[in-house]
Amino acid sequence: MREHAESEKGVRAYQEGDYATALLEFRQLAEQGLASAQNDLGVMYANGVGVSQDYQEAAQWFHRAAAQGHASAQYALGMMHKKGEGVPQDAEATVRWWRRAAEQGHADAQSNLGVMYHRGEGVPQDSLEAVRWYHRAAEAGHPDAQSNLGVMYHRGEEVPQDYREAIKWYQRAAEQGHAFAQSNLGVMYAKGAGVPQDYARAHMWFNIAASSGKVYAREIREDARKMRGDVEKNLSSAQIIEAEQRARECIEKNYKGYF
Repeated sequence: MREHAESEKGVRAYQEGDYATALLEFRQLAEQGLASAQNDLGVMYANGVGVSQDYQEAAQWFHRAAAQGHASAQYALGMMHKKGEGVPQDAEATVRWWRRAAEQGHADAQSNLGVMYHRGEGVPQDSLEAVRWYHRAAEAGHPDAQSNLGVMYHRGEEVPQDYREAIKWYQRAAEQGHAFAQSNLGVMYAKGAGVPQDYARAHMWFNIAASSGKVYAREIREDARKMRGDVEKNLSSAQIIEAEQRARECIEKNYKGYF
């Protein structure tokens, strides 16, 4: 929720938890046609903050803001079409709105648009176009896009196979706590792909991925634990203890100096 001069009072009220004032301020400005206030009102209805959750009402306000070119509203409206919340589930509409946001530099939209092209959802499958959008989002620092771009280079999918380039993007995502990228770094070190084979370092990255607290990462954690067990066969007890300690230190130091 960004602060604009016109909606400063509403944004401040929202941040302070005074949702009644925020709602009043946003609604007045939204009805006057201010796109940022329309988006903020949509956020409140979508999340049920200060009002009863109402996806249809949220979608209406997002649509009004999106039609004026508000990138965050375009992204939100695309997500609502993706999930079928307040609007019909419609992959083509999702792509249409995400593309508008992505062209304005919205990194989440760029990353998700890459996924849609990669999977062929709402558009013909096009891995080259997926790479293009992943790259734009990855350069903006989006961890999902960085991880996905790493996978494309790892596999050589519509780009020359380049393990070092894959590692570069995995590292950038990993240092933001991206569990899948962390696990893939473990794979690269275990196989010696683009780096010297190093079972201890692989063990460290599998440990880090296995410790992720992210809700989405349950399967990743399970896979990382299995792969950690595989590399342990190539390590002594002392090496395993050291790798576990390095994993803890890596997390504590926010990954600084571990690449």
